[in-house]
Amino acid sequence: MKKLALSSLVAVFAVSAANANVIDDNPLYMPKSGHFYSITDVNSSTDNATAVALGEEFGFGITDRFMVNVKTSLSQEDWFDDANWDDMGMGLTLRVIDDAFWKLDAVAEYAVGPVLYDHHKSFLKGSFLNKNHTNYTWTAGVRGGYVAHNFTIAGHVLMDYENTKSFNWDDDDASWHTLRAGIDAQMALTRRWNLVYAAEYSKSMDHYNETRGNWELGFGANFNIDPSKFVGIYLTKDINHEAAEGNWKIEDGFGFGAKFGVDF
Repeated sequence: MKKLALSSLVAVFAVSAANANVIDDNPLYMPKSGHFYSITDVNSSTDNATAVALGEEFGFGITDRFMVNVKTSLSQEDWFDDANWDDMGMGLTLRVIDDAFWKLDAVAEYAVGPVLYDHHKSFLKGSFLNKNHTNYTWTAGVRGGYVAHNFTIAGHVLMDYENTKSFNWDDDDASWHTLRAGIDAQMALTRRWNLVYAAEYSKSMDHYNETRGNWELGFGANFNIDPSKFVGIYLTKDINHEAAEGNWKIEDGFGFGAKFGVDF
């Protein structure tokens, strides 16, 4: 289940339509220089509706072509019988090509998770950065595509390097490499309504897991309250490759969620 976003109340109340930059869930959105943005998500799934994930992505445009963001997420299951601070991280995005229609971004990210692991079945007694469960992930890659008047199509290729420590790079037995490649699209139906589509394939690149892969598919609809605020709903579906059996398995149920985005 995707990790999703807790709202920034400061962002909600500080937003001003006077200096708004259009934010509408476009996959190639980038804030203008001096602008902040906040994207809030909540999600669950049809096969376990008691499991809910929350999170926050908060970013700032340093220039029109360079931004920084931070992300974090929380989750709970069975009415807080199991609750975790799943991850936190930060990222940098540089727009290398900013043509009228064509865009290309270089992306770098760092994430830690789980931050607070609830092995005591009590969130307040969970272990902070537990050495037996917390992993550290470095990500680098590119994202780009074509932005037209009423549609956008974008692709991305990202490599994750995950380790049991931030700088334990010489220990191959404690590290994992995952390649992620995907395509995202948006189609504007009216000035306020748009549809989004997503498909991402992730695959372990390590020799002991070289046949395992996963598809995550998504579809959503968004409504712009005004140019600086949008709300959306979406569905997701996972299709996993079983390495041992050599076949594909469509996971039970669907993921579903809602999001709120604001630029200010």
